[in-house]
Amino acid sequence: MLNRFYILIYVCLCCFSATYADDSSLVTHLARLDSALAASPEIVAAYEQSINDMKNLLSKASDDKSKYVYSYNLYEHYRAFVNDSAIYYLQQCIAISSRMGDQQQADYCRAKLAFQCSSTGMFHESLDVLSQIDPKRLAPEGLIAYYEAYRHVYGELSFYTRLPDLQQQYYDKINHYEQLLYQTAPADNDIVLQCHEMNAMNENRLDDALRYNDQRMKAAPKGSHQYAIVSFYRYLDFSRANQADSAAYWLLESAISDVKNAVMDQGSMWELANHLQAEGNTQQSYRYISFASDCANRFGTRVRNWQIAPILSTIDKNYQQQTRRSNRQLRWLLGGISALTLLVLASLLFVSRQRKQLAVAHDQLNQSNQKLSSVNRQLSDSNGQLTELNSQLSTLNAHLTESNRVKEEYVGRFLQMCSLYIDKMDKMRKTVNKKIKSHEYEDLYNMTRSQEMKDKDLEELYENFDSAFLHLFPNFVADFNALLRPEERIVPGEKERLNTGIRIFALIRLGIDDSSKIAEFLHYSVNTIYNYRARIKNGALSDRENFEKHVKEIGLPRQ
Repeated sequence: MLNRFYILIYVCLCCFSATYADDSSLVTHLARLDSALAASPEIVAAYEQSINDMKNLLSKASDDKSKYVYSYNLYEHYRAFVNDSAIYYLQQCIAISSRMGDQQQADYCRAKLAFQCSSTGMFHESLDVLSQIDPKRLAPEGLIAYYEAYRHVYGELSFYTRLPDLQQQYYDKINHYEQLLYQTAPADNDIVLQCHEMNAMNENRLDDALRYNDQRMKAAPKGSHQYAIVSFYRYLDFSRANQADSAAYWLLESAISDVKNAVMDQGSMWELANHLQAEGNTQQSYRYISFASDCANRFGTRVRNWQIAPILSTIDKNYQQQTRRSNRQLRWLLGGISALTLLVLASLLFVSRQRKQLAVAHDQLNQSNQKLSSVNRQLSDSNGQLTELNSQLSTLNAHLTESNRVKEEYVGRFLQMCSLYIDKMDKMRKTVNKKIKSHEYEDLYNMTRSQEMKDKDLEELYENFDSAFLHLFPNFVADFNALLRPEERIVPGEKERLNTGIRIFALIRLGIDDSSKIAEFLHYSVNTIYNYRARIKNGALSDRENFEKHVKEIGLPRQ
């Protein structure tokens, strides 16, 4: 006797699609599924166009035989696409066959209509249609469809009933019509093989189940709708055998084939969504169950919506929880941005005060230099020591003047960058605020987890540093290379830009010779900075020990 798992397979299917490739990357196949979903609108549009072409042929048909052929083809196209249209064209086929006096063909279409009704939850309608059929006038093909329709409707009824006695009666009916199928259909008929496969699976004869599935695979072209059906059964076989990787592969094969064949009566997709939700992959499962729900609405059957609703509810609940966690993270992020903005404002105030103090010191130095120069001129003829002292003071003043010029240039640059950074932070604040209001949390999450913004800001910082430094010391690269042996000289890759090695010694020229501070500025490890300094100093033309001292004297007036 069939158990509840046997009946559940009926509810999960209706019609699904396989060849062999059990060992492949699941990540790759998820990417294939996402690619198929992205192309789904174009696939559906092309499928609808083929339906419209068939309708045009039907409208031009002049005899009932041609009208029957086109109407039956339209039923086949609509069978897993739009349920109401599939039923309509089957009814047209019945009417045309009756008009031609072909009751055998009319009853065959009634059997197909009964199966379509039971697949979409119309169980009483299915039984009413089957009661109109006289099995004595059916050909073998019609009898197979007739017995399969009865077997299917009783399978559905046995699953949904909650009355044990009635359920047992339905099980008996299922077994009865299954035996009639075995007596009527060829041994290699797909329906017969499907029954054998399901019985073997329910009895845990998994090797036999896979053997029957192998036979079905041989008759199913890869990528077809039938391939999707058989792939789904193969997924069930491997799931029962606890072979998770193989089961997941065939479930994905079934879902991909369904999407590529514009199947709206989805079963694999919501089963996949449920599987991903169980593994904690809420975002992908939400996307897949939403797609399956849209397909079910388009197909137009309440059965699929009943099946999808519990999964959709669970996934939506988890998605909302994830969204709330994201919101908390965003609030922390906004708090951090606000604190950083205050820090930048405080830095601006500090820099402004330092600049004023530097200006006062510069004026005092100029005044002192003028006085010393005057005294030096008065005493230069009589006191050689004062002349030497004046020369030393002039050199010191030149150093201070040059240092002040450097500081003014970089203070100006720093103020400009601080202002731009405040504008950028305000723009980001507005963007974050806008996306929060619009509930665009996934976009905001993708925007904030990317390193692109940081990399761009670092590149802009280094570009500003290089520009300012070369403006202050236009001959620095040439003078620096003059301190190195010819084979060790460094040529930057871009004009008006420095590379990492020259940039390290540019910082040393500005008085920043602490490797930890240089590493912090350039975002390298301290060991990396040590290695750069040592390697370049090893290429010195002479006097390696005083190499950095000579670098610090580049651009100073010569005595």
